[in-house]
Amino acid sequence: MPKFLTLLAGTMAAAIALGASARAEDPDPRNWDAVLEEARGQTVYFNAWGGSENINAYIGWAGDMLEERHGVEVVHVKLDDTANAVAKVLAEKAAGKDEGGSVDLIWINGENFASMKRQDLLMTPDWTTGLPNWAYVDHENKPTILTDFTIPTDGLESPWGGAKLVFFHDTARTSPESMPKSSAELLEWAKANPGLFSYPQPPDFIGSSFLKQVLSEVIADTAKLAQPVNAETFDEDVAPLFAYLDELHPNLWRSGKAYPQNYPDMKQKLADGELDIIFAFNPSEASAGIAAGELPDTVRSFTYRDGTLGNTHFVAIPYNAAAKAGALVLANFLISPEAQARKQDPAIWGDPTVLSMDKLSEEDRAAFDALDLGVATLKPEELGPALDEPHPDWMERIEGEWMRRYGAAN
Repeated sequence: MPKFLTLLAGTMAAAIALGASARAEDPDPRNWDAVLEEARGQTVYFNAWGGSENINAYIGWAGDMLEERHGVEVVHVKLDDTANAVAKVLAEKAAGKDEGGSVDLIWINGENFASMKRQDLLMTPDWTTGLPNWAYVDHENKPTILTDFTIPTDGLESPWGGAKLVFFHDTARTSPESMPKSSAELLEWAKANPGLFSYPQPPDFIGSSFLKQVLSEVIADTAKLAQPVNAETFDEDVAPLFAYLDELHPNLWRSGKAYPQNYPDMKQKLADGELDIIFAFNPSEASAGIAAGELPDTVRSFTYRDGTLGNTHFVAIPYNAAAKAGALVLANFLISPEAQARKQDPAIWGDPTVLSMDKLSEEDRAAFDALDLGVATLKPEELGPALDEPHPDWMERIEGEWMRRYGAAN
């Protein structure tokens, strides 16, 4: 959780400690007909990152489907930082606004989920497994659907898509054989090719993910990452990470004096030839960029020999949401075979599904099988192992230390 949220939580502790006041009974997804009836006419304020045109268009499509089929209006509240929505819910709770909140559904995972769960800001009890379309979710074979950055989801958030860190390069300028297969090799590549690699400044999600990837490779005891930070050993534990960054930064784009704003900015810089290696948390992202005309068709994907970070992203309903029934209907639609197949199409988004093909009908499986995942998308067997995300506590502290060391450079 960013430091301003920590401070906000501290100043509001007395109000929050009083707990939620009595509120209307929450809709029960196990009585779906009643949920649909209650949802009709509601407006769902879906707080979700708004930094990508294709994702915004997908959310717009989902909203059109809900209005057409269920009479539910979806308003996409476009965020540049999910923590802003969390702060809004936290402030409402402190003010005693336990009903009629301004946030109905949040696209969330990791640090922000841990923060909301800890502050009792989420709708309870377990609603996710009561959704009709939960029957299709591959929770048996994808452990990150039941734990979010090591934190048990406990049915408090619904999976929306899979993610795995993958790197991209343009084969018109760089050969596949020259691409690094580990963070250590990336450092050597950057030294040999100064100015042609960079990452967004934390707390941008993609930038922070790069730090976590390096940390996962260089920390002496990886088992520590599954637990909250030990304050007494933190400096020693992260010393290899910052030693790595100290070597890397002089060789970054603009010598580490400035950073790309976010992934779309990195993508543009790859297309313009300013960067030769970029990365994203979506194995189909390069193909999606090619399909959208944002990247040349010579761009290809690669990954690390011993694996890269993998996780699941989710949607969650705040405890005081004004349109809980509508939020349930939207969350359920987002894990429907129809919506998941459309989302996995690189021409639309390219986000990997959370569904199990074995649980789908023959017709629904055919829709996935018919997808052209694109020339730059690695096959599942080519993606390599998925590394577990560290406990959220690590990134709060690492982002703060990163800003102390390097933030003034930007």
